[in-house]
Amino acid sequence: MTLKNDLFLRAARGEQVERTPVWLMRQAGRILPEYREVRSRMGGFKELVENPEFACEVTIQPVDLLGVDAAIIFSDILVIPEAMGLPYQMVEKRGPWFDRTISSAADIDRLRVAEASDVQYTVDAVALTKKELNGRVPLIGFAGAPWTILSYMVEGSGSKTFSKAKKFLYTEPVLAHRLLEKITLSTINYLKGQIAAGADVVQVFDSWAGILSPEQYREFSLRYIARICDAISEVPVTVFAKGAFFAREDMGKLNCRTIGLDWNMDPAESRALIGPHMALQGNLDPCVLYADDATIVRHTEDMLRAFGPQRHIANLGHGIYPDIDPDKVRLFVNTVKAFRH
Repeated sequence: MTLKNDLFLRAARGEQVERTPVWLMRQAGRILPEYREVRSRMGGFKELVENPEFACEVTIQPVDLLGVDAAIIFSDILVIPEAMGLPYQMVEKRGPWFDRTISSAADIDRLRVAEASDVQYTVDAVALTKKELNGRVPLIGFAGAPWTILSYMVEGSGSKTFSKAKKFLYTEPVLAHRLLEKITLSTINYLKGQIAAGADVVQVFDSWAGILSPEQYREFSLRYIARICDAISEVPVTVFAKGAFFAREDMGKLNCRTIGLDWNMDPAESRALIGPHMALQGNLDPCVLYADDATIVRHTEDMLRAFGPQRHIANLGHGIYPDIDPDKVRLFVNTVKAFRH
């Protein structure tokens, strides 16, 4: 299918673009009353993730309501642990919760390497969304990076420090690598399933990259992200590792198309470290969108100048916060779309 708007893909491939493309992490849901209305019919977040028709509906909402240049499938990174045999709950106002966690060799042995069919609801949601988008914009599939997935499987919930997960790396490094291997193979299968169903690009989210030391990050995260990148040649791959400012030079060697930057990473410095061959994505501080209109426009235009006209995909430096006014988000999107270098 020929895309009517392929700016995002052209920017990722390093081709000429008339303007900078724009989308937002966590754009599907959270801020939109239309999303909350759909979710109220479903009973909860997890039920929404596991229903292809409703996941499709909320994936397309920001294309209609915000005017973004790409859709990202509505799902969750924790579908992979569940597919491997470690179920989770999404507890209102508390976040993810695992009744069982991983702490021993026996725990890891009980896990299976997941196939894409173990997350069939997301694969079906991708296929349905691709059909319903009808070529308007590209569709992004995604998964969590193996270290970030391990951190939840060992910790059992969200954490400020993930000290249990980090302790596991220090005290049980052999087991950590065994678990990361299974997660990596599961993630490759899952992403390939999304691609076969119609995803035009995939993004790997390493949400907890920044809590590891550079040495640990290279050993327990980056090598597995590299494996994922090497395994996927069908579509462009984006890697977003929040807080991994120390790994940008190494990320420039990954076999992917785009590196996502958080708001603490300077665009010019990042370009010098990563190299001229990659597209960069980001990186407005989400909190800018709480400001008055003039401040939002100024910071957005400053960001666009800093990245330059090519090999840049405008985004926030992290997922959008749920209490941000949708009109402020539209202003950000429209400012990017109106800007000319």
